[in-house]
Amino acid sequence: MADRPVVVFTWARRPARGTAAKLRRVAHHVLERLGVESGEVGVLVSSDEAIHALNRSFRGVDRPTDVLAFPAGGSQPDGPPYLGDIAISLDTARRQAAAAGVDEVQELATLLVHGLLHLYGLDHERDGGEMMALEMSLRRELGL
Repeated sequence: MADRPVVVFTWARRPARGTAAKLRRVAHHVLERLGVESGEVGVLVSSDEAIHALNRSFRGVDRPTDVLAFPAGGSQPDGPPYLGDIAISLDTARRQAAAAGVDEVQELATLLVHGLLHLYGLDHERDGGEMMALEMSLRRELGL
């Protein structure tokens, strides 16, 4: 049997206690539904300032955003395939959670689902709604 995907978090900003375990469950559910049997994903939870810098450097967009995804799709010298990195702004997630009337963990989970779908190769700006439909289905399954 294949190994379960590995999700590695880097916490430049600290969310509520217990967030990592909840987000890891979300990631494993999404990756399992996508048929990803093994691999590694890096998730950075950071500030608006850090995400702004990444957005400017990699997308040429001079503003912060909620989530960025950087697909890798390559092998590592040792270990499972590296699927890529996701960067989430905790500042933006908190604002969006407050505006939507949900807790920050739910908003972080929603952004993680979105980022994972991008790592999988989906693109809501070009796919005619396929990514959005799958994202909404996954969010229902996860109670988000």
